[in-house]
Amino acid sequence: MSHNEGPRAASAAPLSSGLLGFLAFLAGATVANLYYSQPLLAQIAKSFHVAPGHASLVTVATQIGYAAGLMLIVPLGDGQERKRLIVTTTGLIAGALVLVALSPDLPILLAACLFMGLVTTVPQLLVPYTANLADPTRRGRAVGLVMSGLLVGIIVSRALSGFGAFLGWRAIYAIAAGAMALCAAAAARLLPRQRPSQSATHRDLLRSLVILWRQEPLLRLHAFLGAMGFAAFNTFWTPLVFHYGRLFPGDASRMVGITGFIGVSGALAAPLSGRLSERIGARGINGVFLGLVVLAFLILWKAGDSLLGIGIGAALLDAGVQGSHVSNQTRIYTLGGTIRNRLTALYMTTYFAGGALGSFVGTWAWQEARWPAVCASGAAFALAAQARLFAGRRQ
Repeated sequence: MSHNEGPRAASAAPLSSGLLGFLAFLAGATVANLYYSQPLLAQIAKSFHVAPGHASLVTVATQIGYAAGLMLIVPLGDGQERKRLIVTTTGLIAGALVLVALSPDLPILLAACLFMGLVTTVPQLLVPYTANLADPTRRGRAVGLVMSGLLVGIIVSRALSGFGAFLGWRAIYAIAAGAMALCAAAAARLLPRQRPSQSATHRDLLRSLVILWRQEPLLRLHAFLGAMGFAAFNTFWTPLVFHYGRLFPGDASRMVGITGFIGVSGALAAPLSGRLSERIGARGINGVFLGLVVLAFLILWKAGDSLLGIGIGAALLDAGVQGSHVSNQTRIYTLGGTIRNRLTALYMTTYFAGGALGSFVGTWAWQEARWPAVCASGAAFALAAQARLFAGRRQ
């Protein structure tokens, strides 16, 4: 199945370093909205006089909305003018955050978070948008830089909401709403228009997802690799707070935040992966980064209770997963410019399904056999990805 580079031709605007920097910032700023709630759940529970378990539904509703947006909104970029779609969804995020901040009770808050997750698909709209703007010889590093911005946004968001918690959870979301309104205005001013090579209805785009999945073995391969990588990532990060709860009673959340800041160094692997994929080949680099994930879990297992060892392992894990992720996207985007939004939708939906599996397995492993089982499970996901990668190479 071959697809041309229509969107690149439809948009003659060059991808300057300033524009690329803004795209990376916008990816991080928008994705951050998905994660502000995690350090604020105790405040939300107290505000509505509900149990912490009920307050955690805020995170669940946000993620469900995000998963729906990946499948329902992201494919629209292959049939609509992309700048308008990005600006509109960024503005809708601002409106959704206002609804979150003003929610009078938990059910309305959950509905607002569901909507907020649904429209916070801007980061996944920006990745194919950037790929279409970039020169083909520099596409990997451009996508890598935007992905770095996304990863930094995820990590920094938890710290910002944690350190700003004294303002109250409603104030955090109100400030975020103002920031998104400014981002929408900036995007409307700075982003070049990017028309698709052909228009298509929403219904036709959604129907074509099934056909695309069946006809593109390269997409299925890298979607599996991405899912296994994100599964390994969540196998570590989800039960980490329980491990720290044993090591640092009463201070586990802060220690997770510190480890997250250490892990942000993994964001540097994204543009590196993109550049190496262009020079050496995405498949070989992918195998190297997946091997780095295995090495990270070996270090985490040996580190045990050592905070320094866990920090080193976390940085290597983030670098390996992020490097593999960018390599996967660089590879699937070679399938053609006219279908990149749909490729992103299918890849990212599979990616987050793997993440959910990793969260479940990591929690189960901790409950059954503590830290060694967590490390073994994470390494197993990475090894499964390597086995599939090398099997595909032989074929």
